[in-house]
Order: sequence, then C-alpha cells, then structure tokens
Amino acid sequence: MSRDLHLHRTPVDVLNYEIVQEQASALGRMGRALEEALARLHEFDAAHPTSDAPASAQPARRKLVTEAGHALWMFVVQREASGLRDSRQIMRTYNVPGEVQRCMGLVPPPSTHAAKLKS
Repeated sequence: MSRDLHLHRTPVDVLNYEIVQEQASALGRMGRALEEALARLHEFDAAHPTSDAPASAQPARRKLVTEAGHALWMFVVQREASGLRDSRQIMRTYNVPGEVQRCMGLVPPPSTHAAKLKS
C-alpha cells in the first residue's frame, strides 16, 4: 500500500517534503553549532576561573561569548523559520548563560585570517 501512496504524490507534495527535510537538517546543524560554542565557553571558564583569570584572557572569553551568541541567534532564527516560536525552551535546555543571550544576534568580528584575505 505504501507504493500506492508514493505513486499519488504530487510534485508539490514532494517539494514540501524536501523543504521540511532540509529545515530539519539545518535545525540539527544549528543546534550542534550552539552546543559546540557553549562547550568551548564552558571549557574556557573551567580552565580560567573568574577569580584567577588574568586580564589578558578577557578578549578571548569575549570572543567565545560573542560566537556563542551568534550560534544562538542562528539556531533561534532557524527554529522560528520552522514555526517554533518559543525560545525559552532553548535557553533552559541548552543552559544558555544570560551574557550569551544578551549578545544574541551580534555578528562576531572577522577572524584575523579573513581580514588578511580582504587586504
């Protein structure tokens, strides 16, 4: 019977199915990117406790926070494009720090490598 259903699918049905598959795939990629960015920030914080962190470590930490904020923004946008509008669940599930939430949507500064390529 599944073959009968497959034969009666219209091109629009096939296209819609492909679009939903790509949305789900992109959502997964964005979620993994957020997890990775948050893990890098957590690892940095574990290696440099706030009380012991030298002032020279602050730019590196700010960069990690900004990158995590960008990854969060990308994930939230992809979720909203898929019809999932409530981002509170993301903040709880991924345990997103407030400082990352506050820089959500900021574009990280270009890397040194990218800046050299433009010159």
